[in-house]
Amino acid sequence: MPSGTSAPAGTSAPGGTSGPADTATGARTLTRARAARNRRFLVHGSRVLLLALVFGAWEILARAEVIDPFNFSMPSAIWAQVRDWALNGTAQGPLWEQIWYTLYEALLGWVVGVAAGVVLGIALGRIRFLADVLGPYIKVLNAIPRIVLAPVFLIWFGLGPASKIASAVVLVFFPVFFNAFQGAREVDRNLVNNARILGASNRRVTLQVVIPCATSWIFTSLHVSFGFALIGAIVGEYIGATKGLGLLVAASQGTFNAAGVYAAMAILAVVALLTEGLLTFAERRLFRWRPAEPGSER
Repeated sequence: MPSGTSAPAGTSAPGGTSGPADTATGARTLTRARAARNRRFLVHGSRVLLLALVFGAWEILARAEVIDPFNFSMPSAIWAQVRDWALNGTAQGPLWEQIWYTLYEALLGWVVGVAAGVVLGIALGRIRFLADVLGPYIKVLNAIPRIVLAPVFLIWFGLGPASKIASAVVLVFFPVFFNAFQGAREVDRNLVNNARILGASNRRVTLQVVIPCATSWIFTSLHVSFGFALIGAIVGEYIGATKGLGLLVAASQGTFNAAGVYAAMAILAVVALLTEGLLTFAERRLFRWRPAEPGSER
């Protein structure tokens, strides 16, 4: 470059140095990253503060007997109950065994319900004749309050885990099925037509076009469906079981132990939050190619 001339804007100067445009872009990137980090700190701090205020107000009102501590208990009593269960076990056995029993029933019911919902949802979404035949029956089954099936499963399968797994399956199946069905129907027809032009069979179109396109729909249902699986397992245990957190709730209720009821609910909430975190992590890893939603970095 002749002496006295400068590099055009937006290009790198000789020797690898950055031009004004590169510097401005880097500064904007750092500013956005700093703003996003500050917002995360603010959100997390506000969540912790809100939780502390709720628990603090609850504790103060219960100790002042503005609310009845016998019926509503208090955070300190709930924590003492959890600690007692963790150190000394429950009447049904060690606390970790009750948690694992419920988690096992919920996980197995969730896996079976998700698998059945995905397979049947994709099949009916791809085969219109099958959808026309089975559609009315699925709508009727979906209209039945599925919680009332828990006593039926208890009669069929007994007090063991099978009845709780069945309750979890019926609660998980329908949200996953409808999302998979809608995802299969919403696939871009141009993608399907292009695959057929390239000689893809129906099986390859389903496996390589339809299912990948429906994956985001399916993952949306997974976040709520595991909560439904936990509900199915807990309701089944509450009605009749030999182990599990639902049995802890029923036993605490039978002895008017409000702290025990809330303690079991708190343990369930922790389990549900941890599972939700794992699902969110898996979704982010699987959909790293997807652009961030507008406003997610504000």
